[in-house]
Amino acid sequence: MVKYPYSWELLVLLTISTTHSPATDLGFLLAKNPSRSQSFNLSFGKAHVFYPQADEDACTAALLLDLDPVGLVRGRSGQDRGTLAQYVNDRPYVASSFLSVAIAQVFGSALNGRSREREELAARAIPLEASLSAVPCRGGLGFLERLFTPLGYEVEAVQLDLDPVFPEWGTSRYYKVRLRGEVRLQDLLTHLYVLLPVLDRDKHYWVGQDELEKLLAKGEGWLSSHPEKQEITRRYLRDLKHLSREALARLADENEPDPDARDDENTAGEDSLEDRVSLNEQRMGAVVAAVRAAGARRVLDVGCGEGRLLKALMGDKELTVVAGADVSTRSLDKAAARLKLERVSERQRERIQLFQASLTYRDARFSGFDAICCVEVIEHVDPERLPALERVLFEFAAPPTVIVTTPNVEYNVRFESLAAGKLRHGDHRFEWSRDQFLAWAKRIAESHGYSVQVSPIGPVDADVGAPTQMAVFSK
Repeated sequence: MVKYPYSWELLVLLTISTTHSPATDLGFLLAKNPSRSQSFNLSFGKAHVFYPQADEDACTAALLLDLDPVGLVRGRSGQDRGTLAQYVNDRPYVASSFLSVAIAQVFGSALNGRSREREELAARAIPLEASLSAVPCRGGLGFLERLFTPLGYEVEAVQLDLDPVFPEWGTSRYYKVRLRGEVRLQDLLTHLYVLLPVLDRDKHYWVGQDELEKLLAKGEGWLSSHPEKQEITRRYLRDLKHLSREALARLADENEPDPDARDDENTAGEDSLEDRVSLNEQRMGAVVAAVRAAGARRVLDVGCGEGRLLKALMGDKELTVVAGADVSTRSLDKAAARLKLERVSERQRERIQLFQASLTYRDARFSGFDAICCVEVIEHVDPERLPALERVLFEFAAPPTVIVTTPNVEYNVRFESLAAGKLRHGDHRFEWSRDQFLAWAKRIAESHGYSVQVSPIGPVDADVGAPTQMAVFSK
């Protein structure tokens, strides 16, 4: 453990901790040696990195900023030098855009997902905890939680007093924040880099086109499906409407070839393969039957696509709520058209809910359902993102029943028009054999307190099984 010469707890803005074993691998991921403190010159002062704890079981890295408030103003043209606020303010003591810049400059390799000594570990999700000593939050605790909870973090926040010596003065707009999650270090740093200025809304540098490009680059893979993407974009770009409009338009374009890969050409190819065995009809029937057997009244279809299952579920009058979520607004529009929402009765319209969401990010709207259906979705998710999907479904939403279907890759040899070694859909990231799916289902059930029943869907071939396989998780 490195001894720091003064009370660093009062000055540190960010600590990052892990219990991954060996925990000292955090030093390799951050490219900062735990055995010594290091200092870095920044345009606005200095950054110091040291390790209050560096053991095999637990390791903590601390980032301290030493800002020069006078130097920040000195030499700037157009500044009113008589304004006291330029010299006496909260900038040296709070997590703000200064901290974002420090993260990029001091932890640059980790922010970009690189680690020369631990490349494989840098690509893995590990238990991480970030603590921020003072976060200015315009929007309060609710907004803070809406930013980080969908990204899979547990959020703890304590609102700080204006002055602990005078509690009668009330509370401040600052929070002590702790974020916990099993994520890649790159993702944690990226989320902090983007969202800290969003919380503070007081960037210390000019915002222009390059800042828009930076937002889209760092937001790749998560911002387009974040429930608060409009507010994040607006705040990050300092309410500059022309930049916000462009950013949101480009984020919408990113969603257009939706991650669930229901583009017309690929889906048409998959449908033509399966039409011979009326597989989609059998699949919908099996899922609806499983929903009924579970006694569910409120059902959510995640990755609902164009609403085929939703339409089948709407025919069950025992269901009081039928909801569909998809990351693609285009698919949701098609689902609304399939369900003829503009023509159904008011009573029927109250039963159906459609909303945009990503299955790999925690979303409070997934909670409260009796059953969640995940039909022909998981195979469209990159394997490294599957743990996030698993936590969203089975740990955070955790309904009494989860129904998952996916192709059986062994059956592909029975599709004469499918070339050997090819998957059924152009955007499938993988297709599992029966043994692989069963092993996955058993692991999930055991890890999250469910029982599971795996069954075939479609005609069963004696050698290769059925074309689709279904797992029904219950607790």
